[in-house]
Amino acid sequence: MNGFPILICDDSMLARKSARKALPRDWLVDVTYAANGREAVQALQNQHFGLVLLDLTMPEMDGVQILEAIREHKWETFVIVISGDIQPQMKDRVMSLGALDFINKPVKAERLGAILEMYGLFQASLVE
Repeated sequence: MNGFPILICDDSMLARKSARKALPRDWLVDVTYAANGREAVQALQNQHFGLVLLDLTMPEMDGVQILEAIREHKWETFVIVISGDIQPQMKDRVMSLGALDFINKPVKAERLGAILEMYGLFQASLVE
């Protein structure tokens, strides 16, 4: 594991691949995938992730429950929620639970890159 550790959690394989492709191309990352909330929590228990890209609507445990687990266990990670079904009150809720930001599905590389740069997680100027 040489890259920045990222966990991508979504029950859709297509969405997981889309999120991976939206990451900056020049960013050296080590990506782990979780197909549901339980897999995400297991991964978070076993490894530190600098970033979690998290869907909200999933079987077994949803994104809100994962954010609650992250807070309860005090796991140090940044979380960006990626969801297609968002109401303003849900966005407020996930932000109050510690999510860094929110992206509507489908995730666009420009939007994700801008968020990563805004919060200092990735700087394109350092890679070029």
